[in-house]
Amino acid sequence: MSRPIIGVTTSQRSGWRIFPLVALNIHLAGGRAVRWGVNRAPDLDAVHGIVIGGGDDISPDVYGGQLMASARLDPARDTLERALCCAAFEQNIPVLGICRGSQMLNVALGGDLHQDAFSVYENSRRYKTILPRRRVQVVEGTRLEGIAGKSEMKVNALHSQSVARLGRGLEVAARDEGGMIQAIERVRDPFALGVQWHPEHLFYRKRQRAIFRALVHAAGAYRETRDQFAAVDRGMPVTG
Repeated sequence: MSRPIIGVTTSQRSGWRIFPLVALNIHLAGGRAVRWGVNRAPDLDAVHGIVIGGGDDISPDVYGGQLMASARLDPARDTLERALCCAAFEQNIPVLGICRGSQMLNVALGGDLHQDAFSVYENSRRYKTILPRRRVQVVEGTRLEGIAGKSEMKVNALHSQSVARLGRGLEVAARDEGGMIQAIERVRDPFALGVQWHPEHLFYRKRQRAIFRALVHAAGAYRETRDQFAAVDRGMPVTG
């Protein structure tokens, strides 16, 4: 059977270098990636899953926050990705949110963000690296635990914003040592997982590849109108 097709949104600034990494991870997981963006019109009818990628801050206009001078905004991308998330939920299309994408999942479902997360979580260390430096604890009993295992993970970190009030139907799936939310997940179909880190840079770690594999399993189930969570759960979980 052909590979499930995954639409991937990218930043206008950095998408040229990030998309190949995301596409590699999707390929290793059994899918095929197509790039979307403000200048690359998305076609939901042509895909079986979506990745909302990282890069750029989300404008506080989207969720009623206060603008910070340091924010790097792309209002056109905000509009595109929020609409994509809402359409995906309506059409039962599985979604993986990466960093900014995790935040957008939350905002699209009515949640909001901490614009300066590290002023709120003073015990969370500030990192700006693609290397696995941040320690993250997966919440027991979550689907992320089934996907990537229950032991502590070391992940990378490039963000300044974080999820604050959760959106509808979402639960916390991981936190860091300071209590900052590092992953969120939807509790019913369609499959939706958001991670605050960048697993595409950690393709050499099987627990991070498992995140993309879960999306591809869910996308395959969507294509065949099967239960997405059951398809993910039947995939081979990573233990440890």
